[in-house]
Amino acid sequence: MLHAELGVPRRRIALYSHDTQGLGHVRRNISIASALVESDPATDVLLLTGAPEAAALPLPANTEIVTLPTLHKDVTGSYRPKTLGLPLTEVLGVRGQIVAAALDAFAPDLFVVDKAVRGVHGELDLALRALRGTSTTVVLGLRDVLDSPAATVQEWEATGTTAAIQDYYDEVWVYGDPQVFDAAAAYDWPWAVRRKLVYTGYLADHRPDYRPPRSRPGGVEDQPLVPTGPYVLCLVGGGQDGAALAEAFVASPLPAGHHGVLVTGPYMSQQRRRSLAETASTRPELVVHGFTDRTHELVAGARAAVTMGGYNSVCELLAARCPALVVPRTVPRLEQAVRAAALAQVGWVDTLHPDDLSPARIGTWLSRTVTRPRRMLGQIDLDGLVHLRQRAEALLTDHHVEAEHHAAV
Repeated sequence: MLHAELGVPRRRIALYSHDTQGLGHVRRNISIASALVESDPATDVLLLTGAPEAAALPLPANTEIVTLPTLHKDVTGSYRPKTLGLPLTEVLGVRGQIVAAALDAFAPDLFVVDKAVRGVHGELDLALRALRGTSTTVVLGLRDVLDSPAATVQEWEATGTTAAIQDYYDEVWVYGDPQVFDAAAAYDWPWAVRRKLVYTGYLADHRPDYRPPRSRPGGVEDQPLVPTGPYVLCLVGGGQDGAALAEAFVASPLPAGHHGVLVTGPYMSQQRRRSLAETASTRPELVVHGFTDRTHELVAGARAAVTMGGYNSVCELLAARCPALVVPRTVPRLEQAVRAAALAQVGWVDTLHPDDLSPARIGTWLSRTVTRPRRMLGQIDLDGLVHLRQRAEALLTDHHVEAEHHAAV
């Protein structure tokens, strides 16, 4: 079903992310929305997210956000309401009804679910049942690595994930390269999943003229962000669990003649940010930024970067071919550690276990990296956004032709 207004056919695409920690899921969905709108400007996108901060992020044209009541996930992986003083089951019920009502009214041609096959504790079940039998194409989008193989297999069995994919989804997109990490093999996915599987490649836009959408014109966003001389960079994702890496970076010796730039992320505690800013104030070669939607500019010019192993940060570094030392999160999931190990195996990053983190280790790696020739890198598919656009176009075209055929019959 393609919708028309004033005789101009328009596509409708809905994207869901549960978003309980950081901005990774919603940032990935915004990148996908940007790619799909760019491929066909006659596209309307509805982002359904559990991160109210998404409303402050730059969005592509024709894109609106519906925010769900927020949830918090603790270090054990358990959920609870973040704001409302209601039982978790009631908040999940509200979230599920909002999603179902929004999809019923919007009637998307394509619905892409990010990672959580049935949503948090099955909150998508109502919507998925309602979409079954309609003309909406339903796709599951998975990052390259979910968790350790053992933990992922256990979780999929406990949540009935395979059955949900078989019943509700038309395709499964993995945003990675099987030559780096073969998710189907690692997680022993059955044929019911593999027959729907498409590896898109990493969602890393490495076009030299690429500029992501900006949050607002003029003002602070246009102030100088990148140092004029050579510099090294530290990224800690959303920052909620990146304080140890940030503190080690600001205390590390920097390579001679280089500045250091740290981006703390929006979720780091105010106390930790104040402490980092105080340390930086005693070192004129150090600059500390909070949240910025211009990380790509910093990555593009950095001589080397120290980072956590989140999907979006890693993709930006891969796209820029920036030498990277990944210090992955290991709690509550091993996702970042598995990703770092896989990329290190093919020579694209170096890794450091968080237990071995120290200013001296970082300083040594930085000094060695900025002075050595850049190594030859193996082949890796970084054209995920291109492949994703092509796959979406094929799915929407197929369903449009099928809808026309049924209408004619």
